Amino acid sequence: MESNAEAGQAETPGTDTPPESEIIRADSARMIARLFNFGNIFAFTPGLVVAPMILAGQLQRTEMIMYFIAMIVPPILWFGISIIIYIIARHHPNPRVGHYTQWAAYRFYGALGVVIPVGTFFGTNWNLWIITGGLVGLLVVPWSIYDLIRIQRESWQDTVFEEEQ
Repeated sequence: MESNAEAGQAETPGTDTPPESEIIRADSARMIARLFNFGNIFAFTPGLVVAPMILAGQLQRTEMIMYFIAMIVPPILWFGISIIIYIIARHHPNPRVGHYTQWAAYRFYGALGVVIPVGTFFGTNWNLWIITGGLVGLLVVPWSIYDLIRIQRESWQDTVFEEEQ
């Protein structure tokens, strides 16, 4: 049997991991697990704030359009960014990161998946679009905050990632 020294591989003193391994720190994994939830909150919080202002206020047409844009742009931006975050985080070596990312993605894509077919019947009725945006925010934001609390309370461990050669 050939030892690591004979095989031309140097052993790292004081560690139990092979030299081809990388340790992913627990705090790094926790942060990546949070990313999708932070994005969900970023995307839907403006809807929670702006929807009541539009529905309750006597706004000029220009103000209402600006508020509506402030409500609709963050989810659109997050939709594009979320695809990248999902690709990175879903297949993370720590399976808990993938778990939390997948559930946050279910919430986000599910919310958008409901808004689009239901919204087809709204036409140009702004009030229905604004109410729907507010309701989706009421669903997704608290659920994402709850998930962030769960991620923080969970005991995270360093993950040894062995690179394939």
